[in-house]
Amino acid sequence: MSRRFTLMNADLDFDDVQGLVRFGFGGMHRAAFYLVRIKDLAAVRSWLVNAHITTARVLAPPPVTALQVAFTFEGLKALGVPREVVEGFAPEFISGMAGDASRSRRLGDLGANAPNRWRWGQPDRSPHLAIMMYGKEGEMEKCEAEFKGPSWDLAFEVLERLPTSHLGEVEPFGFVDGISQPVIDWEGQRTIHGDQLTYGNVVALGEFLLGYSNEYNEYTDRPLLEPSNRGAAELLPALDQPGKKDLGRNGTYLVVRQLEQDVRGFWQFVDKAAESNPEERKRLAEAMVGRALNGSPLVPRQDKPIPGVGEDEKDRAYNQFTYDSDPSGVRCPFGSHIRRANPRNADFPNPVKGMISHLLQTFGLGRRNLRDDLMSPTRFHRLLRRGREYGPGLSPQDALQPKPADDAERGLHFICINSNIARQFEFVQGAWLMSTQFNGVSEESDPLMGNREPVPGSPCPASFSIPRESGLRERCDGLPQFVTVRGGAYLFLPSLRALRYFATQD
Repeated sequence: MSRRFTLMNADLDFDDVQGLVRFGFGGMHRAAFYLVRIKDLAAVRSWLVNAHITTARVLAPPPVTALQVAFTFEGLKALGVPREVVEGFAPEFISGMAGDASRSRRLGDLGANAPNRWRWGQPDRSPHLAIMMYGKEGEMEKCEAEFKGPSWDLAFEVLERLPTSHLGEVEPFGFVDGISQPVIDWEGQRTIHGDQLTYGNVVALGEFLLGYSNEYNEYTDRPLLEPSNRGAAELLPALDQPGKKDLGRNGTYLVVRQLEQDVRGFWQFVDKAAESNPEERKRLAEAMVGRALNGSPLVPRQDKPIPGVGEDEKDRAYNQFTYDSDPSGVRCPFGSHIRRANPRNADFPNPVKGMISHLLQTFGLGRRNLRDDLMSPTRFHRLLRRGREYGPGLSPQDALQPKPADDAERGLHFICINSNIARQFEFVQGAWLMSTQFNGVSEESDPLMGNREPVPGSPCPASFSIPRESGLRERCDGLPQFVTVRGGAYLFLPSLRALRYFATQD
């Protein structure tokens, strides 16, 4: 549930927000993510009180290292946060990513992706905290030693240390990545009145930080405390209920998933499908992803500016487009990865050209084709991605060579920020990426992310189709699974005020 309220966002205290939300620390090419369990409660509280968390405040010169801390539901309970407080968080956070079979099915965590096969994140290996350390080249060894401090070994049991790598601008499959992100309305200038008639890239602050209005012009539920509660005095007031203290304000939820990528399998599959024709191999791979290897969209750049796409020529080249010019999916297939992950649609399926057009579409009239109105508007389901690659790079050409016995694992530590796990991450993952009925396609899940497990109505969702002008589809069958989930968790990334509140509970 959410509460409707009409207050504009108050001035944002960037010193209260963990820096990952604003920066992503892209200039710090090295990182290590520690998944830990609480071993000694007093030592953990001492470590938290003394932790130098990097905030969202812009500093000059910028820092060369950064530290961020997030908690699972089990972690907050182990820390001694009162149960009535913890239960004010989102049901998805409380249940956990691997918390029930229905969620696993919706997320595609079946077969090889099933939680009982994960390295971490299943009930018997669930972390209490994720402690995320970032540093520039040459800084990580010093950074980790400094951030851990003398009480680390006493405080924590380390389940996993997730290392990362820096592959330049590309992700492990070899495509330019990290080029399409929502623009956050930090100042609270976005005014939402009714329907959004065109696609825009500016998204309400409340979609990514709790305690502020979201795209529904409402406030997402989070723990609200009485000012008299122990430790609550320092917390900020709730903007929608000023008499309460807001434990969630300036915090957010992290979704973390370790995704192993079969880079060799991907390129060898498309090579075989293309009969080893280099141009055909590249064309098929780009059709499956939805962008060219260099990041360029497969549809033309539109002339009309898109709100939130900057004046920078690189940003315009990558993001000044929608799929309005490709209604048949001939240029960018309907089932391609990026078209699923961000359909770039507005609140109505067709461009609105006036009041009459608006009314017709409001009442479901004036549809031009069978695919109209098949998808929820994009603006309610945006994600802020903060992931990191791991493993050595492997070029598409080298991936065609036989796999050596000592081949290293490669993949992505997928990390996204969202204030509503169900409506944002789980919707995108379940209704768009894993769905075999996305945008009118059938018997297809995401060509990269799909698990190929049979589901009702799609006994073998291992196909990918490319529409043609003639009306006949080019169909590619027998897709293997290219991405396998190795672990995952839902975490709360608190504000610094909330972090101090957690650290002083007993």
